[in-house]
Amino acid sequence: MEKKPDENKVATSSKPFEDFKGESRPGGVALDKYLSAEQSGTGETSGSKTIVVLGSHRYYNLFSAQLVRGGLTQNRELKNPLTVLNPLDSMWQSQNPEVLRFYAAIARFQAFYEPTLTDLEAIRAIVSNPLHYSFYQHDASVSEKVSAKSVSKIALREADVRVLVRISMENDVYHVRAEVYIEGAFTPAARVAVRFDRFVTIDEQWLMAEKTDALKVLSYFRKYEDGLRLPHGEFVRFQKDVLSQMENHVEVVHEYMETARATTEDESQSTRLIYLSDFGDYIVIDPVVRYGKTEIPVLTTKQIYIEDLKGEPAMLERDTEMEEAFLSRLIRQHPHFKEQVNNPLLYFYIHKTRFVQNGWFLKAYEEWKAEGLEVLGFSQLKGIDVNPEPVNISIQVSSGLNWFNARIEAKFGRKKASLKQIHKAVKNQNRYVTLGDGTLGVIPEEWLQKFEGYFAAGTIVDDVVQVPKINFESVNQLFERFMLDEETQQEVSGYRQKLSSIGKITPAKPSTALKATLRPYQLQGLTWLNVLDEFNFGGCLADDMGLGKTIQIIAFILALKEKHGSSTHILVAPTSVIHNWHNEIERFAPTLKTVSFHGPHRLRIIPKFKDYDLVITTYHTLVNDITYLRKYQFHYAFLDESHNIKNLASQRNKAARMLKSKNRVILTGTPLENHSFDLYAQLSFACPGLLGSRTYFRNTYAMAIDKFQHKHSILDLQQRISPFILRRTKKEVATELPEKTEMVLYCDMEAEQRKTYDAREKELRDLIESTNNEQLLKTPMYALRGITQLRQICNSPLLLGEEKEYGDSSAKIDTLMEQLRNITGDHKVLVFSQFVSMLNLIEKELAKEHIGYTMLTGSTTNREEVVSQFQNDVHARVFLISLKAGGTGLNLTEADYVFLVDPWWNPAVEDQAIDRSYRIGQDKRVIAIRLICRNTVEEKIQQLQQTKAKLASDLVKEGNGFLQSMTKGDWLGLLQNPSP
Repeated sequence: MEKKPDENKVATSSKPFEDFKGESRPGGVALDKYLSAEQSGTGETSGSKTIVVLGSHRYYNLFSAQLVRGGLTQNRELKNPLTVLNPLDSMWQSQNPEVLRFYAAIARFQAFYEPTLTDLEAIRAIVSNPLHYSFYQHDASVSEKVSAKSVSKIALREADVRVLVRISMENDVYHVRAEVYIEGAFTPAARVAVRFDRFVTIDEQWLMAEKTDALKVLSYFRKYEDGLRLPHGEFVRFQKDVLSQMENHVEVVHEYMETARATTEDESQSTRLIYLSDFGDYIVIDPVVRYGKTEIPVLTTKQIYIEDLKGEPAMLERDTEMEEAFLSRLIRQHPHFKEQVNNPLLYFYIHKTRFVQNGWFLKAYEEWKAEGLEVLGFSQLKGIDVNPEPVNISIQVSSGLNWFNARIEAKFGRKKASLKQIHKAVKNQNRYVTLGDGTLGVIPEEWLQKFEGYFAAGTIVDDVVQVPKINFESVNQLFERFMLDEETQQEVSGYRQKLSSIGKITPAKPSTALKATLRPYQLQGLTWLNVLDEFNFGGCLADDMGLGKTIQIIAFILALKEKHGSSTHILVAPTSVIHNWHNEIERFAPTLKTVSFHGPHRLRIIPKFKDYDLVITTYHTLVNDITYLRKYQFHYAFLDESHNIKNLASQRNKAARMLKSKNRVILTGTPLENHSFDLYAQLSFACPGLLGSRTYFRNTYAMAIDKFQHKHSILDLQQRISPFILRRTKKEVATELPEKTEMVLYCDMEAEQRKTYDAREKELRDLIESTNNEQLLKTPMYALRGITQLRQICNSPLLLGEEKEYGDSSAKIDTLMEQLRNITGDHKVLVFSQFVSMLNLIEKELAKEHIGYTMLTGSTTNREEVVSQFQNDVHARVFLISLKAGGTGLNLTEADYVFLVDPWWNPAVEDQAIDRSYRIGQDKRVIAIRLICRNTVEEKIQQLQQTKAKLASDLVKEGNGFLQSMTKGDWLGLLQNPSP
């Protein structure tokens, strides 16, 4: 039994001061070094196999909590062995936040740990006991290891435990004693024991107190059941060394002292302070009010001592209203502070990462300064290199030769941030920018977004962002008008006005060298190209197929020649349209000197480029010979069917962007096929710098448009690119269209298909050469059969027989399917072939692509039903028709595209097929496209249609009359390979 101290004994020795030792903390004092922890407890069993055992760490003087599983006796008591469980294993079995916090807290105290500011929150998570485990205390005096004998059950809960120190004085002797109030009820201190510095026990109940430092005060006074009795001298020392520290944690009541008013003006003045200091990975924020010369931590109950007018000690009343407003303001500045209001600490704390996260401290610092608070200790913080000054940004945009120069200066107080450092921060999505002195300046979120736009629009040169003038719309959007000097304002306004009103500009006058009459919309296209040339901007001519993009470019090249004199341009196009370009130029601009950079001896032409107005090459040749072509400086680079470079990573795109030219223009009927990056890839060639970096475009436009069809992003992108893309659809310029537009699409065989064709052609040539002319005139069927087989191979070698022997590649099917993918979304299409087997192959490809279709051949019995389905079913986009079955007698006005897969001898037959769509009742203009394999009998058939009209007309006669006019030379002429 503990011996009670003599109630009348006066403490005159230093013993009380040795028993009560403490350690300073920022903003207050901990009582650890004044006290020695008491470790004892009681216990009882429960029926649960899983329990929580509280105690002290086996090797360190630290609080310990363990999750333990043990067996049960018949009496429902614990029995050995007891197994310590890993709480992390159980975390994966729950998604309940309270349970997860419980297990995490157990895991923290089960192993060795460094005490932190969050320990109390962790202990509170354990005491909450969401799984209703039984609590046990471990008695290390029984066994160092947890065993059935060394643990005893305890009842544990949270409670409001308040400790108060009361001081009275009689005859110059001060009586200092502690009082305990549990949930508002007074309890003698002698009845209360302290466990593990965190819990109190009373009447076999374990209670967790909010303020653990108050329990250390209680432990101290339990040694003096009736308190301390100190003479004046000892009390003065006690008050200075001990009581002043206790006041930080518990209320101290001086019964002998009166409350007085301030006796001097200095004492009546109060100043709000915020002290910042380090505590491991945390920043301590200590709110303090200075009353006169006395500083009072706001979170304490510390008193202000003064002398009254009589020179007697007295207390000065604290301004609670002001202090509460001060605290309230601070608590609202971070959500974690609200959770810390009831902790035993005398300050708030915040992890260093959160201190600087999203510029939290900067905002708080500005608010504190605005409210007149003094902030002390910032410069002494370790690991916090943030400049507390807000950024001041100034921008001035001026006009250069080819650029708009945006000079940007960002200052944090007297320290300046370079644009390269700001760019690095923006690139990493980091608001912190390194300043010249090594500290970090914080960029506000809104400026982070602005800088991202600036850097995407141009390139950094020293402290200037150089924005290409083609990006004038970005300058107009990104910068405030006052940031632009007068010249820049006028220039940007001029670009916007002229490029947005092409229709109001006087149409350009075509060169007299142009042997064609341009339609009004084509004149508008020429005018647009001239305006782009005036500003040195590139562009994309994106008219619908059949609206004459070729003739507009030819007219533009002639205009360039008149305007700038002779210069060399380069045009890159698919192999299938190279001949069409040559033919159109020869027809409409015979004065232009053109050369085809294609074929086996093409490199010999490079030194002679300067002698030509236009060099025409293919994408395949461009990729192969870019090493040579990149060395030549062209005036303009034109890309026809520019969707060929829609893949940024493709060799075609990379090679195209390596071409050197003063300006660039692309042509395509489908600038955007699958997603917005199709457009980005093409405009990156034609208008470099217009759409920013690939990353910027993806983050700003591609994701928003392709995934979410974000209207604002669509409109923003449209506004940016609209001056540089000219697109007219058939519907827009319907009155300008010819009655029908016909064109040829050339197809180049792959090696396997070409090998099959060449072998059969040689066999046929050998046969004809070994047969005399008279025999061929009498029995031409063998030669005609051979020609038909060659035509079948042009379609697909599969038309001859088995796949293993002939292969399955088909240049025509590949080309046709590429076209159908682009146009079937908005148009209906007729596909004619003489060979039903070819239609069957196309049918399989349509099915793979999920393109709706109908089919009409000689074996079709329900002709009217099939025709009606195509005309009326919105899902039927393609009508496959054999030439013999559907060449006449059908009205298919729903279609406005017609593909002739294989050419027929007589163009009249083809015209009849086209007229299935182009006839009375058709309200759309029709485009007819012939598919021709280059360097084959099909090209010769086309030539025969033009040069041998009699033969071409005879081919449709009944009987064999036309065959009688085919000489041996005529047959061999069909087999001669066209000259390269």
